[in-house]
Amino acid sequence: MAGTFAVAGEVFVDALPYFDQGYDGAGIREAAAALVEEETRRYRPTKNYLSYLPTPDFATFETEIMRNEFERLAARQPMELLSMKRYELPAPSSGQKNDITAWQECVNNSMAQLEHQAVRIENLDLMGQYGTNAWKAYNDNLAFMIETAQKELQKLRKQVQDLNWQRKNDQLAGGGKLRELESNWVSLVSKNYEIERAIVQLENEVGQLKQQQGDENKENIRQDY
Repeated sequence: MAGTFAVAGEVFVDALPYFDQGYDGAGIREAAAALVEEETRRYRPTKNYLSYLPTPDFATFETEIMRNEFERLAARQPMELLSMKRYELPAPSSGQKNDITAWQECVNNSMAQLEHQAVRIENLDLMGQYGTNAWKAYNDNLAFMIETAQKELQKLRKQVQDLNWQRKNDQLAGGGKLRELESNWVSLVSKNYEIERAIVQLENEVGQLKQQQGDENKENIRQDY
């Protein structure tokens, strides 16, 4: 994890993944994971970063039917079977054969069933008359939406690709410059080392000459006396 910290909360990443080599080497992934884990342990948010948001209301879109269904699922109760009684036409029981009210209820039920079937027939007629065009219009609208979404997707993909190409070119150019600077640095360090070694050698030679001259001076003085 390469990075240079400027001020609090600001990080300049100096990694060049398009240029750097050796990511597939042995132990590299483990070392990176260890760095991430170590930073994760050190990083402790000082406050709730969602504090500026309102408290979420998860029941905003719940209806009474949905709430009852959630409660049923939480209680692990089976779903009630669909009642087909409204579609039946039962006759009055044997004990109500002479009951006018019971027969009236049967008649009312029959009329409701008949009206229901009539409405279904009307709906089928309307579907046969307008359903085809409505379905075609829906499909055309859906195809237009898909085409628009695909164009937007292609546009975003191109932007991502262009950005990645730009990042790659910038990183390759920067990496080449870094490699050139590194080569120059190595060359300068080598030259400095050679210069320092030459200086040490010259200092040793100067010291030897001084010592030799001093010995000669002492010998000359001894000969004078």
